[in-house]
Amino acid sequence: MRIRRLQPDDDRSSFSCGDPDYDDFIRKYAGQYQFRHHVGVTIVAVEDERVVGYATVVPAQVEIDRLTGDERHRLPRHPVPALRFARLAVDERFQGMGLGSRLVRESFLLALRMRDEFGCAAVIVDALESRVPFYEALGFRPLAPIEGRSRVAGTRAMYVPMRLVAAAIDDNGQE
Repeated sequence: MRIRRLQPDDDRSSFSCGDPDYDDFIRKYAGQYQFRHHVGVTIVAVEDERVVGYATVVPAQVEIDRLTGDERHRLPRHPVPALRFARLAVDERFQGMGLGSRLVRESFLLALRMRDEFGCAAVIVDALESRVPFYEALGFRPLAPIEGRSRVAGTRAMYVPMRLVAAAIDDNGQE
């Protein structure tokens, strides 16, 4: 299995993770986000020339007041750059094999490059409630809600600070 960036001719037609919205995204929209609009990058897992998992990430920012007290004191008092998981899905035939964690790890490597090239303070996600334990196991913690702002229904905003991402992955990209 290879993990790499989405290519225009990747076969995404049979991808099925059990959620039609996520299936439609990889089939119809991931390429547009990456190749036409240049607003995100999709990392794919490819087996037998077919996409069997993907993570789409986009640049973002996080308001400093949403971070935990410890992180707040380390950073400037204005919104800071972050990398956001927009989508993460694994084909049903490959679920339970650790592929989601491998895709997160590849995204963490992107976040480290982003940090070094122009700044990144955290990786953030609006995790589906059913996926919160998955993200917690990877070091994500809750973002504080901001009064007056609605959150995405059925999700929990979470983040992992870059110092923990860097601690999980050494200079050679190894865990």
